[in-house]
Amino acid sequence: MALTRAKKEELVKGLNERFSRAVLVSLVEFPGLTVGEANELRAKLRDVNGEFKVAKNTLMKIAIKGTDCELLDDMLTGPNAVVLAYEDPVAVAKVLIEFAEDHEVLKLKSGLLNGKVMDAEGLKALAKLPSREILLAQLLSVMAATPTGLVQALSGIPRKLLYALRAIEEQKQ
Repeated sequence: MALTRAKKEELVKGLNERFSRAVLVSLVEFPGLTVGEANELRAKLRDVNGEFKVAKNTLMKIAIKGTDCELLDDMLTGPNAVVLAYEDPVAVAKVLIEFAEDHEVLKLKSGLLNGKVMDAEGLKALAKLPSREILLAQLLSVMAATPTGLVQALSGIPRKLLYALRAIEEQKQ
């Protein structure tokens, strides 16, 4: 089924909006991926606020104009699909890596995280990070520990002075 010019323009506009919103864009090759497997990946990505899109490279090259994703222009060769993450890039990367391990036909090519290009190994490293919630909890515990330690250290000085004064008082009596 051939796309009309109006449909192509609508598709490019939608892709451009998605590329502009995404914090992580991953390029993947998918030769031999069945429709059922693609739908399974789409469902898993939807659960973590991600998306799997397939479009012609020429349309994707037009859609990335004016976005950070222009850095991926040279990599848009061969059969490609994009995986987009809108909130938590780590969760989307984990889903993508797990799916690629289970389905060898899906090959990771490269990615773009907040304007920085990364290769397939970078995507795998990103997937190994703890989730956003765990990282925030760790940061909060570190931030809470510092003031607590400072308060304890500062309260120790007057306490030691008080002990010294009591000792002097006891010696004089």
